[in-house]
Amino acid sequence: MTARGASGRLPRTFFARPTLEVARDLLGRRLVRLERGRRLSGWIVEAEAYIGPEDLGCHAHVGRTRRNEVMWGPPGHAYVSFTYGMHWCLNIVTEADGRPAAVLLRGLLPDEGLATMRRRRGRVPDERLADGPAKLCQALSIDGRLNGHDLCSAEARLFLETSRLRRGGPVTAGPRVGLNTVPEPWKSMPWRFRLLQAVPPKETRG
Repeated sequence: MTARGASGRLPRTFFARPTLEVARDLLGRRLVRLERGRRLSGWIVEAEAYIGPEDLGCHAHVGRTRRNEVMWGPPGHAYVSFTYGMHWCLNIVTEADGRPAAVLLRGLLPDEGLATMRRRRGRVPDERLADGPAKLCQALSIDGRLNGHDLCSAEARLFLETSRLRRGGPVTAGPRVGLNTVPEPWKSMPWRFRLLQAVPPKETRG
């Protein structure tokens, strides 16, 4: 499979499933950002699951608020959260409407629009252009204006494609990042999934 292969978009039914299933299944999928007629994209290589108000690592554990309102809505929408007073992070809402759960996208292998990503991210190796949730958002120009964006709409400017990057190794699972003050068992839940040996496509578009 190459980066130029035709692909459809992931439908809402893909996201309306248990969050752990969606998180694993997102690995190797292509995230696309349309910006002024251009495609910026990357293959998802790292994702974390956050599941319900009972999950003390999840934003929903404090109940329904203005900040986390999107999480409580229908699946297949972007929940773009702001953290540490400086960084945007992209989460994908999962499960049923009214059940607050989401997958945080933690890392991409850049594909299309490399020149734009390099300009935004500065002088870093290409493999580090989007190797963290905040870096991902910076590289693809994702911020609070896309909070609540319907990823499954035909007019979506941010969406995911059905095409898949070939896996060169197994998916690993481990604890989520940054939950230092969250009590057990939530701190150590193995809900962070990584694709360590993704096989890059033969072509990329800069």
